[in-house]
Amino acid sequence: MMRDRESSDEEDDRENLIQQNERVNDHPKSPLRSTFQIDDVKDRFAFNRRFNFTFSKRYFLAIILPVLVLILYFTTDIKNLFQTTVTNIKYDGSINSMRESELRALYLLRQQQLGLFKLWNHTLVNDSSISKSSAVEDFKSDLLSQISLNKQIQQALLSSHQLGNLLITPDNSTDPSLSGLGRCRKVDHNLSQRKNVEWKPRSDKYLFAICVSGQMSNHLICLEKHMFFAALLNRILVIPSSKVDYEFNRVLDVDHINKCLGREVVVTYEEVAERRKSHVHIDKFICYFSQPQPCFLDDERVKKLKSLGVSMNKLEVAWSEDVKKPKKRTVQDIEAKFSTDDDVIAIGDVFFADVEKDWVMQPGGPISHKCKTLIEPSRLIMLTAQRFVQTFLGDNFVALHFRRHGFLKFCNAKKPSCFYPVPQAADCINRVIERASSPVIYLSTDAADSETGLLQSLVVFNGKTVPLVKRPARNSAEKWDALLYRHGLEGDSQVDAMLDKTICAMSSVFIGSSGSTFTDDILRLRKDWGSASLCDEYLCQGELPNFIVDDE
Repeated sequence: MMRDRESSDEEDDRENLIQQNERVNDHPKSPLRSTFQIDDVKDRFAFNRRFNFTFSKRYFLAIILPVLVLILYFTTDIKNLFQTTVTNIKYDGSINSMRESELRALYLLRQQQLGLFKLWNHTLVNDSSISKSSAVEDFKSDLLSQISLNKQIQQALLSSHQLGNLLITPDNSTDPSLSGLGRCRKVDHNLSQRKNVEWKPRSDKYLFAICVSGQMSNHLICLEKHMFFAALLNRILVIPSSKVDYEFNRVLDVDHINKCLGREVVVTYEEVAERRKSHVHIDKFICYFSQPQPCFLDDERVKKLKSLGVSMNKLEVAWSEDVKKPKKRTVQDIEAKFSTDDDVIAIGDVFFADVEKDWVMQPGGPISHKCKTLIEPSRLIMLTAQRFVQTFLGDNFVALHFRRHGFLKFCNAKKPSCFYPVPQAADCINRVIERASSPVIYLSTDAADSETGLLQSLVVFNGKTVPLVKRPARNSAEKWDALLYRHGLEGDSQVDAMLDKTICAMSSVFIGSSGSTFTDDILRLRKDWGSASLCDEYLCQGELPNFIVDDE
């Protein structure tokens, strides 16, 4: 239609031009003039033709452009056209996410390959020193760890896809956490083979416990060793008064000890004072340690004992023994040096004593009894710890004792040092978390917020931050600590410390601080309660700090 219109326009132009020329030619002209007029007409005709053609093109474009715009408007998604850049950015983001997932999967596949090679090598080794049952358990544990690793690879590959989580179906048969044979399974200490001694004290013979060195954890270890001495010497152990030592009755279940043995083996100082009509006299004071001072007893402690109403004879020394270099002693040594018919005796602080370490350190301790352990937290602290675990942690959590206060100087004095920079500590914790597959960490620490804040930002598993949970301040809306509040135990620093120990001892996996007696007491409870795990370890165990300060 447009072409017909264009043709008709050209024909009209030509017709007008011919009619105009015809009117001009009506007047007579000379031959020369006529010749030039013919040429002029031709030139003008060519010029007008070019002009009209150009004009018609512009006219054509003026008509066709609006039509094209209308066609584009109705046939093109203008919104998508202008969002092309945003779409490309999102697409690039998905590509980066997929690439990261693939790299993570490749890393895990490499780890799985190494694990399978290790598993294969173990099947080729015939070690007669390893029992058949132990070998089978190790094989199952390693095999299940590879299954768990395979599951992580699947999750890594599918994590960048929208339907990835739906494609990962739960399968109890391949979940190590349900089998009880995972890499961090409980340790079987075989308590039936425990070596022990009977504690059958005479009713009128006492051993007066005196503990001086360190804080509460040191004193609990000192009490435990005193119990061993009392059992060997057939004596009742006298728990120190809170006027000269800690308030043990607030953190320990003293009656629990007597119930475990079915007889009276421990009494409080107040009970002895009542039986002896407030006159407690130490008939024989035989010092286990002679250096740096007899019985490791300073003048201040002697004054406290005397102000309590305790009298004593002159201190005697059993042998030459230095707390810095204790010698290995046997049961026979103890019986030979400390056996006497005196009613009340004392031997001073024995925290550093090295007597039958295999007996003392074994799960359940060296004394025959019907409980899991003799020295354990009070019933109120136990229940409070259980309530806290049920409220905040659940049955699968890692506990971390992160000792920092005063530990920098203490650790650097040891060879090797045990004080690690926070980033290195976080790497070590991450490796334990990967083995344990625990979603949360209970943090028992004396570190400043600046350190724990940095640590929190660095502890991750599968790309997600693993929360570090500390006991919160009292809130009346929370009832987990109501028992302590009702019995007036809230805010007691020693109760808080024992509560921390109890929660840590209940964890699936425990990470402790090397050289800390607080950690050692937790490990003792875990061994005795049967909660110790194959993954329990000291922080960064087997590693040196990657930076150590110069000596002063």
